[in-house]
Amino acid sequence: MTMGTAVEQRVHQTVAALVDGNIAAGRAVRQGDDEIDRMELDIEQACLHILALCQPVASDLRMVLAIMRISGVLERVADMARSIAKRAIALEEKHALDLPGPLIDMAHASAAMLSDAIEALADHRVELARRVRASDQRVDDLQKEIFAWAQMEIPRHVDWTAAAIDVLSVARKLERIGDLSTTIAEEVIFLVEGTVLRHT
Repeated sequence: MTMGTAVEQRVHQTVAALVDGNIAAGRAVRQGDDEIDRMELDIEQACLHILALCQPVASDLRMVLAIMRISGVLERVADMARSIAKRAIALEEKHALDLPGPLIDMAHASAAMLSDAIEALADHRVELARRVRASDQRVDDLQKEIFAWAQMEIPRHVDWTAAAIDVLSVARKLERIGDLSTTIAEEVIFLVEGTVLRHT
């Protein structure tokens, strides 16, 4: 949960950098995620220790497997946040471009999905996890709107091309955070119910 909270904080700082132009928040995220990397390694070692010495079964085994996978997912979310922060700083410092509305909505929606997924994990709330899964379609639809925006705006404003590429890159990474949040939600359902939802 400490790792989840740390990653969630990074995502919210990234959203602040992107939406509010908070460059200081973006730079804080860009400084690196060594702390997150160490947490992932510590969690993996602890889980392997439990598997080797305790030989857990049933719900205990599901817990260990789910936590191992979730820690890896959280590490990837932190990587996405760092990459978005880099683009957000560039958009703020180099490009006089108003962000498209769907990108702002997407940033908030992806951050909310992650927060809900972590809350579902903390409280073993299966229904909340299912709502996270359902929310992913909204993020996907917003990404399509951003692609449509780029196709329309780049021919009109050729000087915006570099900025539009940054916007598209941010959208792709926000969509990935949504996907990874969905993965965490699926692991919560696996943990509680034993149901495997990956690839479904």
